[in-house]
Amino acid sequence: MFKADLKSDTLKGLVNIISTLIDEVKFTIGPDGMTLKAVDAAHVAMIEMEVGKDAFESYEADSCEIGLDLDKVKGVLKLASSGDIVSMEQDDTHGRLVFKVGNITRRMNLVDTATMNDPKVPQLSLATSISLMVDELQKGIRAADTISDHITLRAGPDFFELSCEGDTDSVSLRLEGSSLLGIEAAEEVRSMFPLDYFQNITKAIPAGTAVTVELDSDYPVKLVFALADGAAKVRYLLAPRIESD
Repeated sequence: MFKADLKSDTLKGLVNIISTLIDEVKFTIGPDGMTLKAVDAAHVAMIEMEVGKDAFESYEADSCEIGLDLDKVKGVLKLASSGDIVSMEQDDTHGRLVFKVGNITRRMNLVDTATMNDPKVPQLSLATSISLMVDELQKGIRAADTISDHITLRAGPDFFELSCEGDTDSVSLRLEGSSLLGIEAAEEVRSMFPLDYFQNITKAIPAGTAVTVELDSDYPVKLVFALADGAAKVRYLLAPRIESD
């Protein structure tokens, strides 16, 4: 059993973040909230999400799994205005999730979760942690667009830098001091990542969100942030591009 009411803005934010990587998702539902773990088809990026029951306007659930086609959920959300409440209720008899937005009811077949295995999450202890507003990351991505298909992240004890170098042009964004919310770095670290993935991930994070970037040389980068006043926690992992000599 699963029955919940959620603000449309919150649901849109969660769906946008997940759909940067995958189209179909399995939510593991419990009395205290829902979780998901998923990797993209190319196994380049991973997302972990925990949505506590406090993120919802109302929430009732037993332990179960629900598979959703996110494109269909986006279709429902197009019917909702900012501030609307979206009601969701599992229909076990017909294998559906019933959405209600105002006086509109949409019954959606659930996706079979039998082949959706939870990926193993690597246990990483990354050397550097940088806290900043996502707006700064998005600014750096906009500057790097069209220069190259990879972006380099570099950090030291007192700075964080995004840079991109193409055949003829280059661009960089260096952040220091008050441009950062905080930084923990014993030494300089540097890694390169596919720009399209990094761009899609950061674009999906709502403006004004504080993000922690965990970084190490030639290791995956981890982006950690919260939504719904801290009731929803998201972790992205993005694999590096190892440069050849």
